[in-house]
Amino acid sequence: MRIAIVTESFPPDVNGVAHSVVRSAEHLLHRGHQPLVIAPAPPAARRAAADRQPYPVVRIPSVPLPRYRGFRLGVPGGRLAEALLAHRPDVVHLASPFVLGARAATLAARHGLPTVAVYQTDVAAYARAYRVGWGEAAAWRRLREIHNAAGRTLAPSTRAAADLIANGVERIWLWRRGVDAERFRPDHRCPALRRSLAPDGRVLVGYVGRLAPEKRVDLLAATARLPGVRVVVAGDGPARRHLERALPRVTFLGVQQGAALARLYASLDVFVHTGPHETFGQTIQEAAASGVPVVAPASGGPVDLVQPGVTGLLVSPGDPVALADAVAELAADPARRAAYGAAARALVARRSWSAVGDELIGHYRAVRSAGEPAGVLPAAWM
Repeated sequence: MRIAIVTESFPPDVNGVAHSVVRSAEHLLHRGHQPLVIAPAPPAARRAAADRQPYPVVRIPSVPLPRYRGFRLGVPGGRLAEALLAHRPDVVHLASPFVLGARAATLAARHGLPTVAVYQTDVAAYARAYRVGWGEAAAWRRLREIHNAAGRTLAPSTRAAADLIANGVERIWLWRRGVDAERFRPDHRCPALRRSLAPDGRVLVGYVGRLAPEKRVDLLAATARLPGVRVVVAGDGPARRHLERALPRVTFLGVQQGAALARLYASLDVFVHTGPHETFGQTIQEAAASGVPVVAPASGGPVDLVQPGVTGLLVSPGDPVALADAVAELAADPARRAAYGAAARALVARRSWSAVGDELIGHYRAVRSAGEPAGVLPAAWM
């Protein structure tokens, strides 16, 4: 099949949408299909290395997102239509559609192209966090129109699916994310790294992810004050400077990738996830594959990924004391940490990207067999 993947984010962006698009395109190529990725253009200085992919990537003009200049919004125009139609796709894959994806959905409906829409971003939470001119209701109205025009919508978690249903989205299937259990392994644990980050045998607690307001990394303040605990944060984003001032006891490592990221995960004693608005939570899976117990909020994607009392602990969202108490509970019990970490590794080891990639191909075949797109977007979007 010829697949056009229209995405709101792609490398050099570091986030769940960009990562899953890369892995999906790689799997399609491996299975003998012909993927094309259409994505916003990064700044010119960062483009060359990002587009060294074994499949074609078409870049669309972009502008910085207000209040988050590190993230760029694609500007739909003639180049999108030209690239999409020139590929002659059998299926159009809309990755976290909102701006480019909305226009691509219109084009697909107009030309009778089957579509699969992948819900990955809680846009309503972004609207609240960044105050970008449209509110939660408007965000959901736009998402509902985009997704209901698709042949089917793929949700990454049961909580995300419930949110979609509650907001009037139809034809929803669960499609979770894979994890590279060979790259993320317990045997990457590095004593030298642990000594440098957590001297005197302290319990090493870590967060990995974007540093943005909706991620609520500020909730780690109480955890960082726990005796015998060292907290490290890997990642970057618009909130980094504020967080460095607000969390003086936390060590900020910047963006970690490749082997360095795998070593960091495996060297942690506890992984913490703070954001209450995750549709999935890929870093939780990566920590689990590394044999590390997880503490996360009992909301969104983490509810599917953490088994309380088996692989980690779930706490009340937005509660820094509950988060610190859960970390303290695990910090005081090495045997429990080891048991949770082993169970976490066993649970996610079967969730390969190959398996979920084949599931995705199955969804493509289903919408292609159904024929026409499921709906038509309002005329104002044409």
